[in-house]
Amino acid sequence: MKIFSKEQIYEGDKLTAKKQNITSTELMERAGIEIFNWLHLRMQGAQVPIHVFCGIGNNGGDGLVVARHLITHGYNVNTYVVNCSDKRTKNFLVNYDLIKQTTKKWPNMLSCEADFPEMHNDDIIVDAIFGIGLNRPVNDWVKSLFNHFKDSQAFTLSVDIPSGIYTDKIPEDENGVVWANYTLSFQSPKLVFFLPETAKYSREWEVLDIGIDREFIVASETEAELIGKREVLPIYKPREKFVHKGTYGHSLIIGGSYGKIGSVILTSRATLSIGAGMVTAFVPKCGYQIMQTAFPEAMVITDENEQIISNINFDIEPKVIGLGIGIGTETVTISALEKFLKSNKTPLVIDADGLNILSKKKALLKSLPEQTVLTPHPKELERLIGKWKDDFDKLEKTKKFSKKYNVIVVIKGANTITVFQDKYYINSTGNPGMATAGTGDILTGVITGLISQDYDPLEAAIFGVYLHGRAADIAIEDLGYQSLIASHIIEALGKAYVDLFKQPEQPQVEEAKQEEL
Repeated sequence: MKIFSKEQIYEGDKLTAKKQNITSTELMERAGIEIFNWLHLRMQGAQVPIHVFCGIGNNGGDGLVVARHLITHGYNVNTYVVNCSDKRTKNFLVNYDLIKQTTKKWPNMLSCEADFPEMHNDDIIVDAIFGIGLNRPVNDWVKSLFNHFKDSQAFTLSVDIPSGIYTDKIPEDENGVVWANYTLSFQSPKLVFFLPETAKYSREWEVLDIGIDREFIVASETEAELIGKREVLPIYKPREKFVHKGTYGHSLIIGGSYGKIGSVILTSRATLSIGAGMVTAFVPKCGYQIMQTAFPEAMVITDENEQIISNINFDIEPKVIGLGIGIGTETVTISALEKFLKSNKTPLVIDADGLNILSKKKALLKSLPEQTVLTPHPKELERLIGKWKDDFDKLEKTKKFSKKYNVIVVIKGANTITVFQDKYYINSTGNPGMATAGTGDILTGVITGLISQDYDPLEAAIFGVYLHGRAADIAIEDLGYQSLIASHIIEALGKAYVDLFKQPEQPQVEEAKQEEL
């Protein structure tokens, strides 16, 4: 799903109105009706007090449409205008007149704290105060209104975006933002829904289709894209009948040190479980018996050193190499990796201490093959690209880093973001149970195993992150978050593949009337 910028959203609205021969007010009516339909479907006429707070711009106009339809359908509605400026948009004024024609209970004007209404925790708040056009901090009394929302503990539904959030920067004051329980976003999600510093302002979100021109949606190139099942299905490569293990490549996993051979086991298992034809592990001598015993499907090559990797030397020709897991940062290991990278031409996936060594020896970044996949967690990323001011700055710095070295950067997190050149691919799978040792090692193996099967590195990163998260989602159905361990994710990778082709369950239609006994 494409994630449109603020400018693209405005462009899409204008083009839609022109091509569909409707006014912007009619498009606003369509958007407001979608919000109303969402509420009406769930409330079925329940007389819960609904407080609709409208700004004086187009987001407020959306709110007035919602309030009008709620009123005409007999709901218990109180409408308020947050009177924070003298400027009003045309569409707001049109809908303000329409609601006055609909009911004798005109919207209440709010201009200070004394005007705030009483609300309770079993009420509903509809936040339609500020939309994507906000470009300045909110007034102090409006901040107090937002805190009034929070103090009431009422369910808060935001229209398009929680009021007070910008689309392209971090809010200056978290008290100047509505903390929404749910956000209904028009046509596409907003990038801020997926960033750690701004995702907290909406616990859940949903996209409503308001009929933006389909040709515009298809033709528009966006900076960010949300990756779900629909996006990865075209990437999937089905298997042919007359194939053998050599068809799906030989992967090499280089890593491990005394006490950290387990990471290589996990990565190697994930590499084969995702579909690589063969896997060889290159480990210190201390890892030989462990690897052969714990994972007999893998072949093993050992370093001459007993406890650490000191000289990377092998006589096989792997299709791809996964590197860095559990390898340590001993001086001799750094030298071995430096020597290896300067001569290597095989595609790479680098994680963990491999990344930390690159951070210490940044000149080595120029030796990486094109489209090497780097899989840092936030601290490893910071060592690579430097400190960032906020999440937007982090993405910008990562984008520049990707372009400079022609590498793919997988920023691991709640919504793992794969960055390549000028594009962000935001993953939609995964859960808090993955905050456990070894899950990153498995991701390295998954991406390595996909490249081994002839997925190009960017496809492997995007698809691998999706499958990794989906396997974890499937695993927690039986285990819960707290009991999930990394091995469970490997065991669920097959189910994640099968899940790609499962059709969503259709709701059962109840019989209009039961047969008489």
